[in-house]
Amino acid sequence: MIGKIKAKQIRSLSQKKFRNKSRTFLVEGTKVVLEVLNSHVRVKELFATVEFLTENQGNLIRAERITEISEEEIKGISLLKHPQQCLALCSLPHTEPLPRKLTGLSLYLDSIQDPGNLGTIIRISDWFGLEYLFCSPDTADMYNPKVIQASMGSFCRVKTVYSSFDNLMQVCHHSNIPVFGTCLEGHNIFTGKLPPAAVVVLGNEGSGVRSEILQQTTQNLMIPSFNPGKNRAESLNVAVSTGIICCEFRRQHSLLSTRNENLM
Repeated sequence: MIGKIKAKQIRSLSQKKFRNKSRTFLVEGTKVVLEVLNSHVRVKELFATVEFLTENQGNLIRAERITEISEEEIKGISLLKHPQQCLALCSLPHTEPLPRKLTGLSLYLDSIQDPGNLGTIIRISDWFGLEYLFCSPDTADMYNPKVIQASMGSFCRVKTVYSSFDNLMQVCHHSNIPVFGTCLEGHNIFTGKLPPAAVVVLGNEGSGVRSEILQQTTQNLMIPSFNPGKNRAESLNVAVSTGIICCEFRRQHSLLSTRNENLM
């Protein structure tokens, strides 16, 4: 049974100010809840139906408190259009610091506003094995429930760090790795040789990467359109672009590794 005060507290976690005040964020959906129950994330309280608790007994040990509730009660507190059998209240972790040195491929998100895009990019980063995802201070909050939902649990594995671009550039210089911007005037990503270690900057959904950032990058890249007609899409969704860019970086070095193995 959930009281009115608790229900109000749960629904308030849709807003960043209440997440910060209570140091708590909300996780919903069977898959994502199971992800946090099997991760480093501290699960302060789990609300679930008897069916969920029975089917997942082996995954419940990390939940500090468990409350059995009905599906109707979940519908009354859920932020989802189609609520599932469980939700969890998790502790906001300490702010992830900038690493002293970078290796491999990383991304920097310049003022990404849409929570769905951010969550999808976190999921893409996880798929392509990126350790770090860097975000400008004005990028959407990664603990927004829509971000958590769109990431499908990948936020548990990708280190997401909020930082100014200038501070990140200092780490890149120290690490001796290049920084690639993305814009329509950049070099064709499919015709150039890409390094195994780099930071790629992706920009705001409406205005792209800020000009002051593009002026500081090592090189700027673009994804060419293969539609020769005049009436075509002006640009790609930022999450779609992220997937293509990560794929091309990984493809080039996967091919290189395969060639090297064949020579041995």
